[in-house]
Amino acid sequence: MSLPRPVIQRATLIVAVLAAFAVVFGNMVPHAGAAPSPSPSGAADPDGGNGTLQGKLEAAARGYLDAKNKLDASKKRQADLAEQMRLTELRLTIMQAEVAAVAGAAYRGGRASLAMTVLNSDQPTTLLHSAATVEYLTWRDDQEIHNLNATQRTYRQQRDAIDAEIKLQEQQVAEMAKRKADAEKALGNSSPTGGFSGGAASATPAPRNPDGSWPKEGCSIKDPTGTGGCVTPRMLHAYNEARAAGFTHYTACWRSGSFGEHPLGRACDFAANTNGFANVRAAGADKEYGDRLAAWFLANADRLAVLYVIWYKQIWMSSTGWRSYTGDGTPSGDHYNHVHLSVY
Repeated sequence: MSLPRPVIQRATLIVAVLAAFAVVFGNMVPHAGAAPSPSPSGAADPDGGNGTLQGKLEAAARGYLDAKNKLDASKKRQADLAEQMRLTELRLTIMQAEVAAVAGAAYRGGRASLAMTVLNSDQPTTLLHSAATVEYLTWRDDQEIHNLNATQRTYRQQRDAIDAEIKLQEQQVAEMAKRKADAEKALGNSSPTGGFSGGAASATPAPRNPDGSWPKEGCSIKDPTGTGGCVTPRMLHAYNEARAAGFTHYTACWRSGSFGEHPLGRACDFAANTNGFANVRAAGADKEYGDRLAAWFLANADRLAVLYVIWYKQIWMSSTGWRSYTGDGTPSGDHYNHVHLSVY
């Protein structure tokens, strides 16, 4: 039984329309402002699923940066105290000379006394004037001695404060060494690598506390990469600075989960490929792009509060430098197809 011609024509039209939709939407690729669902690799987690390792590395890197910030702040306070102490020493030198002159005059009998003033004054007016002069000179000499004693106390306090800063610095250096050892232990037999360097320190520094430490931040800003989640202000700053520096390939930041920095809004994955997380090891222009991006993050680590960077089966932390990194054996898990950035 043959179908009527109008039915056949409508069916043909529907098939043609569906085919056209398939071509259009099949060629569409995600971009930096679009939701990464699902990634071209098909992986829900581009970083792999080694939560234990990530947790240990996060704790080690964060503890190291905490200690480093305290050490840097202490060194600044020590430098300020040393300058104050230098000025105090200068004042002491002047005051000691003045007090020595007063003491010498008293020893030689040159210091005026009220009794001598009375004996040498034959007029009431002269007596009153002389007595006032003696009282002023006595007050001045006593004030000089008092100021000298106060300045000496200040000097001792400044010296003790410097000693306390040096002790604090020794503690922070020990803490940094411990955190470095923790990171190395977490990485197991990981060996140092050549890594990626040579980037330009071009990023605008993220805001710090007055003492130089990083303020605590929550996941409070809508993720600009369209995940539907959130990022911290510092992560947003790093993302924007990277894009301003020309790194505009597909990026995804927030991701749900029970471990790692992504659920906290403190991490982003920057794809080596323009279109997304291709399920292959980056090569050619993609590899060169990832190398440049990793080097740029390293050069701006102190400006962006970089916790760690993972790229091409290597991880960088300020405590260890570049080390070999083992994920789950996939292009995503071993970070062959994207650069991972975590910030403090």
